Amino acid sequence: MNESYREHVREREALGIPPLPLDAEQVRQLVDLIKDPPQDGREELLDLLAQRVPPGVSPAAGVKTDFLDAIAMRRTASPLISPIQAVELLGTMLAGFNVPCLVRFLDDDELASAVAEGLKRALSVLGDFDSVKERMDRGNRFAREVMESWAEAEWFTSTPAFPERLRLKVYKIEGEVNTDDLSPASHASTRSDIPLHALSMGEKRFPGGITEIAQLRSEGYDVAFVSDVLGTGSSRKSATNSMIWHIGHDIPHVPNKRRGGVVIAGQTAPIYFSTFEDSGGLPIQADTSKLTTGQVIEVETRAGRITDASGELLSTFKLSPLSLPDEFRAGGRLWLIIGRKRTEAARKALSLSASTVFITTPVPEEKEAGFTLAQKLVGRACGKEGVLPGETCQPGMSTVGSQDTTGSMTKDELEEMGCLTFQADLVMQSFCHTAAYPTEKDERMHSSLTAFFTERQGVALKPGDGIIHSWMNRLLVPDTVGTGGDSHTRFPLGISFAAGSGLVAFAALMGSMPLEMPESVLVRISGEFHDGITPRDLVNAIPLAAMQQNLLSKYGEGTKNVFNGRSLEMEGLPKLDVERAFELTCAAAERSAAAATIALDVEPVIRYLQSNIALMRSLVEEGYEHAETLRKRIKTVQAWLKKPSLLKRDDEAEFAATVHVDLNKIVEPVIACPNHPDNVKLLSDGAGARVDEVFIGSCMTNIGLFRAAARILSASDAPIAVKRLWITPPTRMDFRQLTDE
Repeated sequence: MNESYREHVREREALGIPPLPLDAEQVRQLVDLIKDPPQDGREELLDLLAQRVPPGVSPAAGVKTDFLDAIAMRRTASPLISPIQAVELLGTMLAGFNVPCLVRFLDDDELASAVAEGLKRALSVLGDFDSVKERMDRGNRFAREVMESWAEAEWFTSTPAFPERLRLKVYKIEGEVNTDDLSPASHASTRSDIPLHALSMGEKRFPGGITEIAQLRSEGYDVAFVSDVLGTGSSRKSATNSMIWHIGHDIPHVPNKRRGGVVIAGQTAPIYFSTFEDSGGLPIQADTSKLTTGQVIEVETRAGRITDASGELLSTFKLSPLSLPDEFRAGGRLWLIIGRKRTEAARKALSLSASTVFITTPVPEEKEAGFTLAQKLVGRACGKEGVLPGETCQPGMSTVGSQDTTGSMTKDELEEMGCLTFQADLVMQSFCHTAAYPTEKDERMHSSLTAFFTERQGVALKPGDGIIHSWMNRLLVPDTVGTGGDSHTRFPLGISFAAGSGLVAFAALMGSMPLEMPESVLVRISGEFHDGITPRDLVNAIPLAAMQQNLLSKYGEGTKNVFNGRSLEMEGLPKLDVERAFELTCAAAERSAAAATIALDVEPVIRYLQSNIALMRSLVEEGYEHAETLRKRIKTVQAWLKKPSLLKRDDEAEFAATVHVDLNKIVEPVIACPNHPDNVKLLSDGAGARVDEVFIGSCMTNIGLFRAAARILSASDAPIAVKRLWITPPTRMDFRQLTDE
């Protein structure tokens, strides 16, 4: 093990990156060496055990925990680690397998004091909280000491305070930097290996950038990454991981992962912003026109000022959300939420009033105006009538989806947070991005993620089953809230908020997700479809109408976007089939909207759910796991069908803006042109453009679109002047049905 590991270290050093974390087999061999160590390299062996094993509930963490537990229990021994040192090492493993061991050792007089210190620092104890309370109630003074520490939030106050002033050097890229610039899709297979994947950051958009950032840091400064627009596109988590790898700081006892770092942008895509704050970074939105690469700046976080080294004001900003300083201090929003819940529970157990340690977010004043549909949906998931814009809440998650290019990162996050069972009602893992041409690494990932998700009572699809959105939509419960690790997670029933893999992991684990309720924009649709005009044309008519109403900049002519970061709520097509409704909600991702809803009547929803029940039953019959989770979802849908009803918005609900679309005026198809979905035109304005290839098969398609294409092809008298036509149905069910037809 030593020789092969040292060779691996040399190979990674040649790339300028650290070695991979130890896997379970390497830890087993490391444990054997520590039990009977050679005379040389003993400190290195201990450092490997302390710093190079992933924390939480990874297989490697399990081996490490078992070894340290055995030493603490005096069942085995090592000249390098005493029982107390073993307990101290268990206390550095954040959350997971180590926590039950630590709780058990509270009853050991020799170890209890060291155990208490470890439990005070443990970031998550999940189901073991009650075990600590039981010991406290029985008179265990160390358990009381731990509980009092949690109640006083020492896990939080013992960390460095949020900095009021940051002295940074600027690295700036003019214009827009999207997630593919930071996490190139051509290197998607390395995304779970953060240091290796980070080597590809900016390779096309700003080649040499990571070397320049390293040079700026070598001069003794932390670096602020600056751009005009930041984080548009998918793959937010891997983009964030790469960014923080280059501008953040190592996390003790967590190999190959960093946190911290500052990004400054005039406009930051909402999902990237939330992913960055979840990852322990500090995202700032401010005018960047006076910032230049190499410039030394002072960021006054409380005052909201950015000055140069001489004190000249360069820009101003306002930290948002208000809890951002606490999130940064806690190592990320998700750890803050987990820790605050534990502090609240501890104070309740000790009959103490609410903690005053944390920043409190004021609840928006109640208005006489009613709630929009999105606000009612989120409200119901929070156990109340509605949630107003700007209100911080944590709605329950009914359906959570993970896809394969981010699934490994979601798995890593879940292991780090100590997840052994999902709390969300239904968690699904798909294999749609890597199914067509899987590498050997992809095939190993397919197997490992399937096992991981089904062990935690999730539902795993098979490679080739189809696109994540099409499948998630078939598993939905009306009027519920969900999330998924893909920007096109936009439910046609209820509402969903797409998220990065870290937030997806949190939602799956906790069964809820933090959210600052966005404002809503209403798209009011009137009139009737003309022959030959479909919801696909309406998708493109919405941005066209917004441009005509001066709510959206014409493509390439500005940055105005009324939909950005808001809920896009559509009404006026109550009889629309649910699958066609998804064409409209899914396209909200192209508008940079935070979420989308569409008001439907009960009848089309009933038809859709009856079909979905048949599908879920067939999955159980075919042996899909987790079968009991699918059966539970079938029962939930059946219960809704017995008393079908759908939430409706209040007539007096207020919207940030209203976009009017009159179907009667759409008399010819509306097309999106290269290279952006906002570059929309009428068909007559695009006539004459040369078309080399046609591809029918995006994640927004349904079986009706393929049938329409078949009718066009079969009805055409003249040859169609296209060199190549690609047909790719979104699911294997559609593939089989279209083949039969």
